[in-house]
Amino acid sequence: MSKLWSKLAGIFSSKNFVGIDKAGNRYFKRIEELDGVMKEKRWVTFKGEEDPTSIPVEWICWLNGQRKSAPTPEEMAELEARREFVKLNVARLKKEEEERMAKEGKRKATNIGDTTAEASDTQNEKRSSEPTGSGESFRPGTWQPPT
Repeated sequence: MSKLWSKLAGIFSSKNFVGIDKAGNRYFKRIEELDGVMKEKRWVTFKGEEDPTSIPVEWICWLNGQRKSAPTPEEMAELEARREFVKLNVARLKKEEEERMAKEGKRKATNIGDTTAEASDTQNEKRSSEPTGSGESFRPGTWQPPT
């Protein structure tokens, strides 16, 4: 009976507001006694649609208990700025990579005939199940299933 009473009292006890994230999700905590041990309960109330992927990483860590203190607004602003910086760097690197691939693509287009001749030579060689050569000329044998 006392467990039922403590559950009912816990429902009506005050919940402590901890913070809010960029998406408007609100985070709360409450300290409960479970089997004689004081346990902190943490949860989130979603703004609008309940989407767990909308929770930022720093708040996920707090909810899971990996962080003792909730993220501060200053920390969240700093992390958001860092995320934007990373996005800009990724976009810049993708653009540079595309430009580099376009330049190399033009160079490789002239050498295509040379590489196809080399590829056909290696395919014509007889493949052995035993390894051959040593050092630079080493070629592993093909795998044969046990008989």
